[in-house]
Amino acid sequence: MSSEQTFTVFKFISEGHNGIIHKIIQYQETNEHGLYNLAFGDFDIGSSFLNDTTVSNNGDTEKILATVVSSLYAFCDVYPSAFVYATGSTISRIRLYRMGISKYYNEIIMDFHVYGQVGDSFYEFELGKEYQGFLAQRKFT
Repeated sequence: MSSEQTFTVFKFISEGHNGIIHKIIQYQETNEHGLYNLAFGDFDIGSSFLNDTTVSNNGDTEKILATVVSSLYAFCDVYPSAFVYATGSTISRIRLYRMGISKYYNEIIMDFHVYGQVGDSFYEFELGKEYQGFLAQRKFT
């Protein structure tokens, strides 16, 4: 995984049974100070376009989710008070992200406050509940 100097863009490669696929993670500041949107997807080198709707099925989902989490730690090291919002481009992706958070919940809550979005509101993340999006903030030590 590589990052540029601001630690808001991370590029890496997915290597699996469908070959090599370039990926990108972008932390985009929103109009609300301190709130960043986490955008993630396939990266088209020619157009520099982030495609968050492609289904790669490259067989390395766990590795990709771990890379996204690793980027979150690196981002929060530089922006410790930031809130990071993430949602999937489809219902199945939102479900995948919820399952990833749930699977590693005990580890995640040691370092992050995690919230789930229901409508326009955010609530402390609870296992077994469905959400439309997720919000995380690094815990201060």
